Amino acid sequence: MSSLSTIEALSERAMRKIRWRILPLMFLIYVVAFLDRANVAYAKLTMSADLGFSEAVYGFGAGVFFAGYLILEIPGALIVEKWGGRRWFARILISWGVCAALVGLIKTPNQFYVTRFFLGLAEAGLVPGAVVYLNQWFPRKYRARAMAKFFMASPIALAVGGPISGWILKFNWWGIHGWRWVFVLEAIPSIILGIVTFLIMTDRPQNVSWLEPKERDWVHDEMEIEKREKARLGKISAWQALGQRNVMILAAITLIANIGISGFFLWLPTTVQKASGMPSHLAAMISGLPFAVAVISQWFFSWSSDRTGERYLHTAGPLILSGLIFPITTLSGLSLGGLLFWLCVSSFAIYGYGPSYWVLPTLTLGESAAAAALGFINICSGVGSFVGPTVVGKMLTLGYSFSTAVFLLSFSFIAAGALTFGLRRAPKSALAEGRRLYH
Repeated sequence: MSSLSTIEALSERAMRKIRWRILPLMFLIYVVAFLDRANVAYAKLTMSADLGFSEAVYGFGAGVFFAGYLILEIPGALIVEKWGGRRWFARILISWGVCAALVGLIKTPNQFYVTRFFLGLAEAGLVPGAVVYLNQWFPRKYRARAMAKFFMASPIALAVGGPISGWILKFNWWGIHGWRWVFVLEAIPSIILGIVTFLIMTDRPQNVSWLEPKERDWVHDEMEIEKREKARLGKISAWQALGQRNVMILAAITLIANIGISGFFLWLPTTVQKASGMPSHLAAMISGLPFAVAVISQWFFSWSSDRTGERYLHTAGPLILSGLIFPITTLSGLSLGGLLFWLCVSSFAIYGYGPSYWVLPTLTLGESAAAAALGFINICSGVGSFVGPTVVGKMLTLGYSFSTAVFLLSFSFIAAGALTFGLRRAPKSALAEGRRLYH
């Protein structure tokens, strides 16, 4: 066997082990995270009427989650970079499980705001920490697909969350309304998973027993090659990274894109219910369909991005496509089947940009700089996710049509996609030279 084929066999063996050991747990963590942050969209179908909440109250309460979420984003990424993810992720899971259950006890708008704020605070640092954690395990060649398998958890959580939440909404156990049980019962898995995470998660690849010495060496060498390549592009500190042109553009992209994304998924069950006239539990179940399509989208775009090595068009294209397709869902005369079809197509485009986008900050920045940048970028993501539902809720309360809100959300997708073309790309010659010198 040639030296090249030996290395290829070694790399495939190592990555197969890493994928099976690392990704399932990270995937489950993000599934329960997104379920607990987004189940408010399904609970709204009966919660708002039960408590007398206006669209503005719901929109602000849904969005204020991200006000708490912003506080620990940069520290969370740096903690995982320096000390590993096991303790950090376990703490996040258990604390947000408790906070998620508390949302089921609310009676007033202020209680809604406070519990959602603390839920966001408890979950803060998960996404940037997870991106840093995956960056420590997966060399650049394999990273987009690893990111996709992690971020697929969000549409999967929404896809399964619809039927699960719809089933729970039917019940009125002990005189307690179903929407309250949605929050309480869906919080339990995160607490259990927090304990499991603390017991089984591995922080770094250097000393794990389930990788052979040659496999550990291969992972280490691949990461060192990447460090050398980045070093040739210039070394900057964690805090200097926040002022970099690309970091600022990436932050703007996710801020603007998430205005649209949050408005899309938080009102989707309501849109389906109004169009169909179905009971709330059936509308919740059907609302999971567009998010099932989003899973296919993330798999496809991550596969294409890793196969071609291209990240920028795989980020911009889906975003611009989203802005062109989403307004079709507002056309008058659409049947329920037609509405669901265009919601599915919109979801395919909307969720396609994520895997390639989250690889971009790691391409040229060193470890601490990338960790800080990821934290900052996710702060801006949270800002967009706060602005989106707050603005949509206010617009609907003031009497603007949902079509007007959809056009605003669609413009945000197009603007975010256009910003991608302003990113400066790493010089290919420098990257190639870095790899040649290392070898």
